[in-house]
Order: sequence, then structure tokens, then C-alpha cells
Amino acid sequence: MLNRTVRSHNILQFKKLLRTQTSNVSVRRALFYTPVVTSFLCQNQRLRIINNVRVHSTQSDQHRQKVVIETSEPKIVIDNSKVLQDKLIDESTLREFWRRKVDPYVKLARWDRPIGVYLLYWPCSWSIALGSLPGTVPLHTSLQMAGLFLVGAGLMRGAGCTINDMWDKDVDGKVERTKDRPLVSGAISDKQALTFLGAQLTLALGVLLQLNCYSVLLGASSMLFVVTYPLAKRFTNYPQIFLGATFNWGALLGYSAIQGAIDPAICVPMYIGALAWTVFYDTIYAHQDKDDDARIGMKSTALTFGEHTKIALSATLALSSACFTSAGIAAGLDATYYIALLAYLAHNGAQIYNLDVNNPRDCAAKFKSNSLVGLIVLLGIIGGGYKQYLENREKNRDKENVAITKSCVFS
Repeated sequence: MLNRTVRSHNILQFKKLLRTQTSNVSVRRALFYTPVVTSFLCQNQRLRIINNVRVHSTQSDQHRQKVVIETSEPKIVIDNSKVLQDKLIDESTLREFWRRKVDPYVKLARWDRPIGVYLLYWPCSWSIALGSLPGTVPLHTSLQMAGLFLVGAGLMRGAGCTINDMWDKDVDGKVERTKDRPLVSGAISDKQALTFLGAQLTLALGVLLQLNCYSVLLGASSMLFVVTYPLAKRFTNYPQIFLGATFNWGALLGYSAIQGAIDPAICVPMYIGALAWTVFYDTIYAHQDKDDDARIGMKSTALTFGEHTKIALSATLALSSACFTSAGIAAGLDATYYIALLAYLAHNGAQIYNLDVNNPRDCAAKFKSNSLVGLIVLLGIIGGGYKQYLENREKNRDKENVAITKSCVFS
């Protein structure tokens, strides 16, 4: 049918007809309804759009061909390349904002290196677990307190690092490992650092005020250590002891937050043991900077112990183990706790044996592994006091003294 239609018309006349100019759009459209146009389009089997009129043909076997003429509105075409380009620009802008405005503060507080938060938090968690053993508060209260102390640990660790960098700005620029810190590089000004410190301490105070009055006073008393311990490296050969005294205040505070006061028989040996543990891992850490510290006149136990470092570390390990054992006996923990202490001894003993004090990478790796030590002790307390806790909870069912865990300010 198509071929007969095409042969029945003169193609040259068709072309001449199309070249004819006319201002009447309806006449031009009418031309497309003629059999001549139909046959021509069907033969070429193609789609044409002229004056917003789309003409196409459909065909099925053993049926006559039909011409379908449709009018349509202009279609909106989305340029995917433009969308992708805009997305990349947005991501690039966000990365630049993070790099210039946010990342310096993250690095100033060392939140990009959470190992310090863990090491600060573990003594808090030990103390909370020990304070929960008498069963005088429900489990959810202990868990809420653990979460609150985790937030506080993050804030106080950040504040401590900020204070440290503010005191040591001139010193850090002379040490290879610390020469790119935000205050040294100028990414953050002294005024901005002070404002940031104020914000962290304000939030930390908000956390502290969630505790009972005894704990608020106990926690506030640690601020003297927080502010002064960064200066210890200037006047004592044992600055790690000052760090340990500051870092492990949570070993006292967690217990009082649950019980309303500390139990000296449990909390004091736990605090001293944690302090000795801090001297252990921070002496290893200080060996990374001992050459720079010696050159610029800073003091550390790494320099003080020198070639006797392994002997000194063995002494701190023995002291911490003895104190942890004493605290466990006073708390009535069973054999599971002492098995955990054996794991603690084995882990840190292996560190001493394999330590290369002249290899900064080895010192850094062994320092970081002490986060596992904190977890081992916590699991030992939970396992060693589990039965005791269940028995005490049964005795104190419906007799809980939850009021003692409430905030003395907001409650």
C-alpha cells in the first residue's frame, strides 16, 4: 500500500510544495494530512517535528498503515551533568567549611583521637559499677549515669587538651609531633581557643550539676588539677603523676554519684591503682617525644626513668595490680574479677617485655592498646560482682533510694 501510494505521486512536486512559503500555519499543518506526506513519512519510517506537531507512523503486520499526528507541549529536559556539577560544588563547599571552621576545633580537643576519652572514661565506669553492687538503685539508673559520665569524659578531655595547648603553644611549635596543632599553626587564635574552652567547661558543668551535691563538690575540686597539670612538665620530673591524679578523678566520682558518698576502702585503692596505670601508659607515650623534650627543657618520666624505664613500668604495674586487688576484696568481688586482673597483668607485662622505647611507632601502638586494659577491668568488675548484685537487688526490691542519685540543683 505504501509503495503504491508513493508511486502515485510525483516526488518532485512534493518537494516543491514543501518549499512554498506561507504565513498561514493552518495551511502548513494541512499539508501534513495529505496522503502525499503520509506516504512519504511512512516510506522513510522516521519522526519529524515541525511547528510543534509530531507525526509518526505505526505499523502492524497485514494491516494498513495509519498516520498518527499528535500535538504536545515542549518537554523539560533535566541536564544531569549540571545537577552533578552543583552537587560536587556543594560537597566541596561543605568540605572546605569543615576544614577551615570545624576541624581545627576537633583537633584542638583531640576528638579525632578518642583514645584519650576512653582512658578517662574507664575509671569512671569502674567506679559506677562498684557503686551499683549494693543494689540500692535500679539498673537503668546505673546505665543513665554511665552515659552521663561518658559525655562528661568527652567534654573534660577536650577541655584538658585545650588548656594544655594554650599553656604549651610555644613549646608545641618546637616538637615534631605537635608542631601542626591548631594554636601553633594559627588555625585558631588564642581568643577563639579561650571561647571554645569556656563552652566546653560550661557544658561539663551542666553534666556535673546533674549529680548529687556531694558529687558536685567532689567533681569541682578536680578543677585545680585540670588547670595546673599541663604546667607540671616545667617544674617536676614526674608530670605523669599529676596527669594520673587528674585523669582518674572519676574513680571517686562515679561511686559517689550512685551512693551519695565514696567508700574509702573501695574508692581510694581503685583511684591509686588507676593513677599508677596512667603513669604506666603515659610514660610509654612520653617516649615518643623524649628527644624533643630534652632539647627544649621539658620534663617527663620517660626522661627521668631513662634506661630504667622497664623496671619503673614493672613497679607501676605491680602497684596498680595490688591496689585493684585491694579494691576488689573490699567490694566482695568473686574469682571472675581476679581472672580479669591476671589478664591485665599478662597484657601489660607483655607490653613491658616487648617495648622498644626508641621506636615512636611501637610506643604509640602500645599506648593505644591500654584502652583494651580498661575494658578488661570493667568486665572483671561486672563478672565478679554479678551474683552479689542480683542478690542485693532482690533484697532492695521496691526499696531503692533513687533520690540520692538525683541532681541537687535541677531536682
